Amino acid sequence: MNSPLNVAILGASNVDSRYSNMAQRNLLQAGYKVIPVNPKYSEVMDVPTVASLSDINEPVDTLTIYLDPSKLVQLVNEIIELHPRRAIFNPGTEAKHIESALQEAGIKTEQACTLVLLRTGQFED
Repeated sequence: MNSPLNVAILGASNVDSRYSNMAQRNLLQAGYKVIPVNPKYSEVMDVPTVASLSDINEPVDTLTIYLDPSKLVQLVNEIIELHPRRAIFNPGTEAKHIESALQEAGIKTEQACTLVLLRTGQFED
């Protein structure tokens, strides 16, 4: 990786047992620039958080999603406006109608586990 890719974590958490927390730890260890998104925290693992996707002021390569689909519905326009190269729907976050809306906006979507993609060397595909 020449320069770190920006990865936004929607549903970032300071709780060690949360998958979003494990993903952030692994992404940081792999050299990615992480942007945690959660209005409840000022930082996650010493990385400043943003309260919402609209607060991100830099290009995002990957948006990895750790929010219940019922909470995602109200964020579709923010995701489209952010326009990451791809959005990863981690297990339990899948929502066909949301994926379709993102695909129509030109955003690649993937139903996958960020942790597995990292561990198997497939994250950058």
